[in-house]
Amino acid sequence: MLKALAEGLTNAAIARRLHLSVSSVEKSLQSVFDKLELEQTTGYSRRVLAVLRHLES
Repeated sequence: MLKALAEGLTNAAIARRLHLSVSSVEKSLQSVFDKLELEQTTGYSRRVLAVLRHLES
């Protein structure tokens, strides 16, 4: 799923690609953000931060 984020796909596009509901994608991404300890803060995109951490690994 992080690869799809890195490609710039929206939640809807990820859902289509993985044959999931948008709700499932949203829940999965929330879990990823929680595991990476990425809190929702003003000025930072958790999607971008998650992709950066993925690329660093």
